Amino acid sequence: MVLKPRPNALSWLLLSLLVLVLDQLSKQWVLTSLPEYTAIPVIEGFWNWYRTYNTGAAFSFLSDAGGWQKWFFTVLAFGISGLLAVWLSRTPRGDWRTALPFALVIGGAIGNVVDRLQHGHVIDFIQWHWRDHYWPAFNIADAAIVGGAIGIALFGLLAPKQPKG
Repeated sequence: MVLKPRPNALSWLLLSLLVLVLDQLSKQWVLTSLPEYTAIPVIEGFWNWYRTYNTGAAFSFLSDAGGWQKWFFTVLAFGISGLLAVWLSRTPRGDWRTALPFALVIGGAIGNVVDRLQHGHVIDFIQWHWRDHYWPAFNIADAAIVGGAIGIALFGLLAPKQPKG
């Protein structure tokens, strides 16, 4: 009896590629169309385009660390993306609750790595605020990473418990 391997979730890497392409196209638009450090309202009182740069990670973590953080975050992103890709290879293709968040994190992480390697920093341009309270500017890659991380946490917590046996 020959067992046929079940299709794995590596095809979800196409979503990672889509996130990467949309992220890089949006950043190219930002670099050619938006002035630096100038708020351009999209929805008055809530959402601006605001071109800025981040040499650190989320919320500018380690942004003033002196330059080594570029390589640290690059290695970290490749490491996490590689691990998630291995997990995708072991995930059934139809398990979207696992595959979707993994693919989003991979696409977002690689999108920001491209910025770090090409520009030395990440390009951010989406700024949300309420009155005088501003959320740190972010980009499509950041949104994909956060969405993927939330999905991993939620689907992991809400997953049915496997019987021990």
